[in-house]
Amino acid sequence: MKKIDCLGEICPVPVMKLKSVMKSIQSGEDYLLITDHSCTIKNLESFCKANHLKYCSDEVMNGVWEITVTASK
Repeated sequence: MKKIDCLGEICPVPVMKLKSVMKSIQSGEDYLLITDHSCTIKNLESFCKANHLKYCSDEVMNGVWEITVTASK
C-alpha cells in the first residue's frame, strides 16, 4: 500500500495529490491518504465516486483520518 501524507494540507491539495497518482494507479492497487482536514473526507469521497474508486475512511485519532483508496478491478 502506498502512502500519501496530506497532514497540514487543506483542500484541494489532497484531491490534487490523489489525482496525480491516478495516472499510474493499477487495478486493485491501494493508496492510504492521511489527512487532518475534515473537508478532505467529503471531497475525496466525491472524487472517488466520480472515478469509480473504492473508498474507506477511518478517524484513527481525534482529527486525523486515514482514507484507503482502491482502484476498481
